[in-house]
Amino acid sequence: MPKTEKKVEGEGKKEAAGKKAGKVAKAVKASTVKKVRKVRTSVHFFRPKTKQNKPDPKYPRKSCNRRDKLDKYRIIQCPVTTESAMKKIEEINTLVFLVDIKATKPKIKEAVKAMYEVQCAKVNTLIRPDGKKKAYVHLTQDYDALDVANRIGII
Repeated sequence: MPKTEKKVEGEGKKEAAGKKAGKVAKAVKASTVKKVRKVRTSVHFFRPKTKQNKPDPKYPRKSCNRRDKLDKYRIIQCPVTTESAMKKIEEINTLVFLVDIKATKPKIKEAVKAMYEVQCAKVNTLIRPDGKKKAYVHLTQDYDALDVANRIGII
């Protein structure tokens, strides 16, 4: 009885081997497709860009927005009251101020407009040897620098 069992097992192996041989024969007959490589046109390799997820924070990292440190009172520190500044006020309709070192011309123009209700035509700036910034604010013809100086209290 054990001899017949061995014959049955051997036949199963032959069948499996036959199927495998059939697959190989089919592959040999059919033309095998070779994997096509991408033609590289450059010697440099650029890492492929992957998906960047937008940040979706669980909580705000800042509790409140920072306030603007350069407000109009910080930008314009004080008017200059020297003789040469007075001459500019009288003759060429220009006010002279000491301003914050970080203030830009548009910010200075905006601060003068907000504080003194006058329209500026042009702003020239320079940094003095002592490290302070001086601004020459030229007013439009509609406004008189002498009147504004009186209102500020320079004269």
